[in-house]
Amino acid sequence: MDKDVKILVVDDEERIRRLLKMYLEREEFSIDEAEDGNEALSKALVNDYDVILLDLMMPGKDGIEVCRELREKKATPVIMLTAKGEEVNRVQGFEVGTDDYIVKPFSPREVVLRVKALLRRSSQTTYLQTDTTTKDVIVFPHLTLDNDAHRVTADGKEVSLTPKEYELLYFLAKSPDKVFDREQLLKEVWHYEFFGDLRTVDTHVKRLREKLNKVSEQAARMIVTVWGVGYKFEVINE
Repeated sequence: MDKDVKILVVDDEERIRRLLKMYLEREEFSIDEAEDGNEALSKALVNDYDVILLDLMMPGKDGIEVCRELREKKATPVIMLTAKGEEVNRVQGFEVGTDDYIVKPFSPREVVLRVKALLRRSSQTTYLQTDTTTKDVIVFPHLTLDNDAHRVTADGKEVSLTPKEYELLYFLAKSPDKVFDREQLLKEVWHYEFFGDLRTVDTHVKRLREKLNKVSEQAARMIVTVWGVGYKFEVINE
């Protein structure tokens, strides 16, 4: 194994933490635990985890608030665990920066597969990346996307993105000047149907622009709103 993958499991039910810990440790992952939102946030800010499995409904600070506060400081990948399968909770989780969600009751094997999938595309780790002689790199004026490393640099400075923010940027950048409506982006980037609730896309575009703008105003302007339709990636040469 290239590196020790560290995962934080957050749930107020000890039996769920124990179950997830058992299955994840079989994959030789290193597991840390937290039983409430305050402990989770404290550990997540101090340690560099590769993935956080975060329960939505907890006493005190819930998963939504933990993720919202975490995103102000870190881009650690987050999978939300929720007993509520309603669309509104799913959308709310994605709006604050959740990368994936799993509805309880769940199969522990499914959790392991989702964790591995997130690790593959995570900008936080090189675990499970395949060696390749041909680098998958897209270069624009002011912006470079290294898809092998899931690394984004704007005017020479690295931009820290969550896996989902990266996927959104990469998807748009692969097709410059092509306009995508929000429904298309939800389907292609999130792989979920939201039946018309499109705030998730708008929120991620806003956050993506803000992060790029801190490093390069020109790079941020490449994500263009096409009013009444959706978004496109437009190359700026200036």
